[in-house]
Amino acid sequence: MNGRVVAVIPARGGSKGVPRKNLRLVGGRPLIARAVDAALASERVDTVYVSTDDAEIAEVARAAGAEVIDRPAELARDESSSEDALLHALEVLESAPVVLVFIQPTSPFIDPAAIDAAIDRVAAGEDVVFSAAPTHAFLWREGADGAEAVNHEASVRPRRQDRDPQFQETGAFYVMRADGFRKARFRFFGRIGMAVVDEADALEIDTVEQLRLADHLATLAQPTLAERRNP
Repeated sequence: MNGRVVAVIPARGGSKGVPRKNLRLVGGRPLIARAVDAALASERVDTVYVSTDDAEIAEVARAAGAEVIDRPAELARDESSSEDALLHALEVLESAPVVLVFIQPTSPFIDPAAIDAAIDRVAAGEDVVFSAAPTHAFLWREGADGAEAVNHEASVRPRRQDRDPQFQETGAFYVMRADGFRKARFRFFGRIGMAVVDEADALEIDTVEQLRLADHLATLAQPTLAERRNP
């Protein structure tokens, strides 16, 4: 599959929850650059693209080593989906990839080895493999008559070790067969598998508080992928 595994990182300029989120720093490095670092560190990804409508994001992405796809403004609105950006990317690429790796820059702690393992699973026959983290959380929701248990019986409180884990989609990466994605036009289709990642790698940034937490964790962690490549 040499030359046929492409990573696409959608990164539009607008963001409501955290303004200019994709350019915010975690461990002294912009989120978009951290995503590019992870993709470039993968041994199975052949080419890394950033799809963006924003000139500054494009500049940072190129400096980090990615190629840039100019995303039309109509595909970069608040209501635009990641699938819109991915399908547009596939349309403009000169050659069609066999495997598409969709990476989100809002996950700052992506393990390149996890990406590689997911690519191998798709190459072996699965259609989609996405990153997920195990959770034993008791979930609740607001009901008409008060709080309601979602994934458990409120009257039963088994110990953590007595419960099978459920799995939370981390949003970090999705590896999929490119032709199947084109037909489905959605990231989940066919035979779906989970790449179970460490809970410490599962943080997704949607709020300023999560951004601060990620930055604090990054200062305690190992050197960035870029620093490891260029000691």
